[in-house]
Amino acid sequence: MPAASVLDLIGRTPLVEVTRLDTGLCRLFLKLESQNPSGSIKDRPARAMIEAAEADGRLKEGGTVVEATAGNTGVGLALVASRKGYRTVLVVPDKMSREKILHARALGAEVILTRSDVGKGHPDYYQDLALAFTEKTPGAFYANQFENPANPASHQATTAPEIFEDMGWDVDAIVVGVGSGGTLTGIGRYMAKASPKTEMVLADPAGSILAPLVETGIMGEAGSWAVEGIGEDFVPPNCDLSLVKKAYSISDAESFAASRDLLRKEGILAGSSSGTLLAAALRYCRGESEPKRVVTLVCDSGAKYLSKVFNDAYMAQEGWLGRERTGTVRDVVINRFDEGSEIFVAPNETVASAFARMRAADVSQLPVIENDRAVGLVEESDLLDALVRAGPDIGQVFKTPVGEVMAGKLETISADAPVSELLPLFERGLVPLVMDGSKFLGLVTRIDLINHFRIGAR
Repeated sequence: MPAASVLDLIGRTPLVEVTRLDTGLCRLFLKLESQNPSGSIKDRPARAMIEAAEADGRLKEGGTVVEATAGNTGVGLALVASRKGYRTVLVVPDKMSREKILHARALGAEVILTRSDVGKGHPDYYQDLALAFTEKTPGAFYANQFENPANPASHQATTAPEIFEDMGWDVDAIVVGVGSGGTLTGIGRYMAKASPKTEMVLADPAGSILAPLVETGIMGEAGSWAVEGIGEDFVPPNCDLSLVKKAYSISDAESFAASRDLLRKEGILAGSSSGTLLAAALRYCRGESEPKRVVTLVCDSGAKYLSKVFNDAYMAQEGWLGRERTGTVRDVVINRFDEGSEIFVAPNETVASAFARMRAADVSQLPVIENDRAVGLVEESDLLDALVRAGPDIGQVFKTPVGEVMAGKLETISADAPVSELLPLFERGLVPLVMDGSKFLGLVTRIDLINHFRIGAR
């Protein structure tokens, strides 16, 4: 029977067994929360929090829903709010993926970007900023997923019983992450009553305080992490860590690699937090000495992270592609021609093609390649000069072959040269082409060199 609205499609997500990853003696199952309408588990608490606010009068017709969010709760709130006719304002840390921000804006939400390098109590901290916005906006309702009891209640009422039923009322462990704490607390409370044998296992990004707190009882200082949506620098009021039996800290590199493995081996497109949960679940499974039935979550769709988790250039920028460090210019090249990641143009292609490629890749220069050999370099300044010179024939420039506007005199540097030899080239305003013997390896820009120093300073 057809659903009455898209909101009625929230929940009842499928469960699938992992069969092509090493799970030791255990069986591992994934609940595909990515199948919710907005693509994440956060649709559940989003609907619950808005409907609870409607029921008790905090949210009225013409009202505004405000939230501090890592992205997915905001997208879920924007989905529910737009369907119900409310305005949505989201305060989002600036490390969030472009896809999630664009998704929220496409749903009609207003997005306020704020700093991700400050902690609770700072006026630019995303939760403090959201609260301040709510207080000065008439008719605004601050969803506040970190304290709102409707958040864990939604998981206690829906997510947990769905898992238990789909597992045939037999589950030994459930691996979850903590952003607001709603998933852990809601599922944990349900299982404590329905299945006391079920262990709640915490998967936490390295840098978050939560896993170390569970394992040592010590509240340490937070670091930083790239995984989105989970990990905290404080214990959210909705997070009941007493429910946790075991905790794992998972590095960004391991989280991103797990997400990529999940897609390649199981065909499941999952985000970075799902990679953290999967990596922790695999550690748990491989460490068990007897068979167990384990469940974890695909928290959201990897479609929200195509520019990060599934982008080799981003992975290379972070040093997570497994490339050997040589201490030479080779290390600085992000997009490598021999790996197919360098964006380039052929000399017989048009200026219009070169411009379209620059714009799509967000770069200001392209190597010109013919028969796998670098024959030139075209920069945005070359295109602009050609357009200015054309006068009234400006339209013809875009039909001109790149070979007629490119710089044919190339500045090259050996891939095996010391990194310091790049500096004089940059001081002369040049974009060097890196050569591996007689073969073109890739371009190096100033931002690539800055990134190289950043990775080395970790």
